[in-house]
Parts: sequence; structure tokens; C-alpha cells
Amino acid sequence: MSFYFDRFESRKPADPVVHSPSRELVFQMLAVAAVVLGVWYIGWRWTSSLNWNAWWFAIPLAVAETLAFVGSILFFLSIWRTRDTAQQTPPAAINAILATPLAEDRPISVDVFFPTYNEDVELVRVSLRDAKKMTYPHNVDVRIWALDDGKRPEMRAVAEEEGVGYLTRANNAGYKAGNLRSAMEQTHGDLLVICDADTRPFPDLLEQTLGYFRDPQVAWVQTPQWFYDLEVGCALPEWLSTRLRLGRVGQSLGRAVEAVAGEIRIGADLLGNDPTMFFDVIQRRRNWANASFCCGAGSVHRRDAVMETALKSFSDQVESSVDVYAAQIEDAELRGALADAMTTEAAREVELTPYKFHVSEDIYTSIEMHSDAERGWKSVYHPRACSKMLSPQDLLTWSIQRFKYAGGTLDIFRHDNPLKRKALSAWQKLMYGTTIYSYLAPLWTVAFLLAPIAYLFTNTSPITAYNDEFYAHLLPFLIVNKLAFILGTWGVRTWRGEQHYLAFFWLNIRALRDVILNRPIKFHVTPKTRQSGNFFALVWPHITLVGISLMGLLIMGTRVFALHQGDPGTYLANLFWTIANMLSLSAVILAARRRPQEASTL
Repeated sequence: MSFYFDRFESRKPADPVVHSPSRELVFQMLAVAAVVLGVWYIGWRWTSSLNWNAWWFAIPLAVAETLAFVGSILFFLSIWRTRDTAQQTPPAAINAILATPLAEDRPISVDVFFPTYNEDVELVRVSLRDAKKMTYPHNVDVRIWALDDGKRPEMRAVAEEEGVGYLTRANNAGYKAGNLRSAMEQTHGDLLVICDADTRPFPDLLEQTLGYFRDPQVAWVQTPQWFYDLEVGCALPEWLSTRLRLGRVGQSLGRAVEAVAGEIRIGADLLGNDPTMFFDVIQRRRNWANASFCCGAGSVHRRDAVMETALKSFSDQVESSVDVYAAQIEDAELRGALADAMTTEAAREVELTPYKFHVSEDIYTSIEMHSDAERGWKSVYHPRACSKMLSPQDLLTWSIQRFKYAGGTLDIFRHDNPLKRKALSAWQKLMYGTTIYSYLAPLWTVAFLLAPIAYLFTNTSPITAYNDEFYAHLLPFLIVNKLAFILGTWGVRTWRGEQHYLAFFWLNIRALRDVILNRPIKFHVTPKTRQSGNFFALVWPHITLVGISLMGLLIMGTRVFALHQGDPGTYLANLFWTIANMLSLSAVILAARRRPQEASTL
């Protein structure tokens, strides 16, 4: 069987960027300057620029700017420094990774888990075959398992044909986390490699990661998720020459633009799937603070750490459940007797969950482990990709995935706020808090989307004047902030991500709504193949905003330049603002009509 991604087999992940102390110092200096200039600008906005005749409009925009600025500060702090954990040689036997050596040393045993539900069994077969190719310089007991929540005879047949284990269970409680728990009950590996159905491990995954476990406090190692099927798009010179049919003139124009702005590819990664920014910048920078969290696929876990954390959580839940009722009894002796009597019953009602039964079980389990002050479990982020995966191929799949991320994170914040966990360090709280804060973005991005539209239809500005004083405060902050961002992200291409950050507002609002209304965030398996049809129903808010913006630009432009009923400077400022918003919204709109790369065929 062939798949669309067969033609990408030769692609290799880029090497991780080498840390540069001098570059990091320049970034830190620019970040400090950006914060100082930002405070200056925000202070001026609140004290000297608000149009109080339109307070209903001016105040929400100033609040949005302030909240966005806080987000910038948190982001700079979260990527403040880079401290990669020193890689160690692969351990030869189990005693090398234990705090208390065994009387008789033995080879390390590793279980490789592939949870699956409804994915194409031939796709899973490809992943299983790559896992079988993993090598190790010492004798190691590697066992590969297909964890089939779909209970499919064809999946069992594939596992048998490939010579790997096949596990299933009576029910699907807890979804993926429950599937992993069931597998842990039936296996005994010292270390666990967590994969998705489409995760294809590289041969050296174990050799690259197991050395970190020489530190007996290391609970898990997270490796980058690398999507090898991302669309590279069309180079600007070629696009101008062939798509717009400008011939040699288009080629020359495209080369001239790229000489100034660098390589530009039209249509590249339209869905914004490239995870480089998240893994190579954000996750890697959290490593020094022991705050890189688990992202599921591509991670390696110490079984004892997972189970010990689960048992402590189980004990705490039982104790808390008993205390709720026992606290109502005033007599101390009677209260103690009641507590003893209820403990066994309460234990029957609480489930032992090695991986939290939650839509975001990976980050939730990370929080649990990082919160264990007694054991002091450590996480390690390994900067080199050790596997490859498939990216979402359509807007529906992308939306399912992003909604799950947003809803899961916000649900954790509401019901088990990590910022309230005393055992977490201040830096760990800041890192987790920054992740949570990023999903509150619609509270300010909506204001940025609506503000220019409000001006275009009312001829009312939230700012007293777009004059020299305004630009003297705004431009230095924007320029230095952008320079700090470029230096801090090591030149990672961020434009597509910035577009989707703004265009993500609608999904984010829905996630916020569901969490506020205490609706359960359901676990939907992210499809691994392209879904049929178009997805314009998912982007009607974006299409509506673009349509209203274009109408407003036409109406207000006529009033300003034909009827002389407005200030040209204010119109031009809002014109550029509106164009920037429409460019961001257009990324998602274009993704709704994106054609599949190529369907899998027999």
C-alpha cells in the first residue's frame, strides 16, 4: 500500500540550533529594552491618548494592548535562557539508571507503546516496522506493543504479522490515558516509549535518550515532534513567473524581493503545522528550569516514576474524599473511626491513573510529577528529533487538534490550577502559567480584530490622534520588541504562526466557553488522513470579518477622500491595521479550501 507521504521519505530533520551565549545576551538586552519601551508606551496610552468621547471603544482596546504586552513579557521570560542537559552515554544495564542497585544486574527492558483506535492499520504497520529497526549498543530487552482500543481483528493480524505484541481491553475508559494504563498493567518494562499511531521512531531513539536516565531523578525525556510531510510551497520567483505568468519579469522581481527579505515560499505550511517554534524554542528554553512538559508522542518514561506519582495522587484523592465527610464529625474519636471505615470504600471509588484521565493527559501528568517535592522528579528535553510524524492534513483535523490543546489546558487551569501547587518552583509556575495565559488570547485578539472595523463604520477613533507623539511612543516599542523576538527565536520562521495565533480566536473562544460552562472537553482522536469535503463552515467568522472589513474600508475611504469627512492619517493607520488582520484571517480561510496532498492508494 502506498501513501501520500511516501515521496517525503528522503527528508531529514534539521539539526538543533547550536546555543550561542553572545546571541542570547543580545536577546536579553533587547528584551529588557522592549519591556522598558512597552511600559513607557502602555503608560502613555492610559494617561495621554484615550479618546474619552468614545470610552466604550477606547478602554477595551487599551486593556487588550495591556494584556497582550503582559503576554510578551511572559514569553520573553519563558525563553530567557538555554541550558541543554548534558547527554550521557547509553547505560549498559539496569543498575546504571537506579538509585539503589539491584543485587543482580540485568539488561534494561523497554516497552514501546503505540496506542491506536481507528487509524488505518497499514499506517500503524509502517510505524511498527520503524520501531523494530531501533538499535542499541548494549543488550536491551525491547518489546513493541500495539494498544488497540478499536479491538479490530485486522489490527491484531498486523501485529502478529509484524511480530509485535497486541493488547486491548474490555472498555475504553479514560481514552488514550486509560489505554496506556491498561498496557502498563500487562507489561513490565523499566522504561516506556510513548508513540502515536503515526509516530515513526528513528533507529537511534533509544541510544539518544536512555543516557539521561543515569540520573535516577529523571522521570521522562521529551524529544521534538517533527512533521516530515509539511508542504514546502512555491518559491516566490517561480510563483510570480509561472502562477501569475509574469515570466522573466516575475523571476527578477521575486529574486529582488528575496534578496531583501530572505526566501519566501507561497503556500508553504498553510495550516501552520510546523512545530519548530514550540519545540526548538519554547520547550528547549524551559529545560533549565525543569519545566519542559511531556507532549506524549516521542517521549520516554521511567515506569517507577509514573507509577509512584500515580499512587501518591491516588492516596491524596482517597484521603481528600474521606476528609470531606469526616470533617463534619466533631468528636475526634468518632471522626477517626469513621475515617478508617470509609477509607476502603473510598479507595474503591477512586481510579488509579498512571496517566491522568484527561484530554491533555500528557501535560497534566507532567504537572503531577513536577509537583512531587519529595521525589524531585526531573524532566529532560532532548533537542534532536528522534522520530517523525504526520501533520494534520485539513482544517477539520487541525481544528480538532487545536481545540483539544486549548480546551484541555484551560480545563486544567480551572479545576486543578498548577499555579496553586506549592511544590512547583516559581519558574515552573511561570512556565506553566505562560502556556495557560497564551490560551486566554481571545480576550485581547478579538479587540484587535474589531477595533479597526469599529472605526471604519463610526468614524470614531479610540486614540485622540494618530500624530507624531503616537508614533514616537509606538514605533520604538514595536521595532525593539520585534528585534528581541527575532533574536530570541533564533530566526525560526514565525509569520505563519503569528497569523494563526490571531486567526485561532474563534476556536479559542469556544474552548473558553466550554470550560466556563463546565462542559467536558471530549477526547477526539486526531485523524491521520485527510477528511473529505471543504471546511468553510469552520471559518464563517473569519469570512464575515474579512467581508465587513472590506466594506468598511470602501465606505470610510469614500468618506475621507471623496467627501472629506475624516482624517486621512487615521484612515491610513487603520487601513494598514485592517490589511494585517485580513492577512492573518486569510490563512485559515485559504486552509479551508486546501486540496489534499495526494490520497493514499493501493
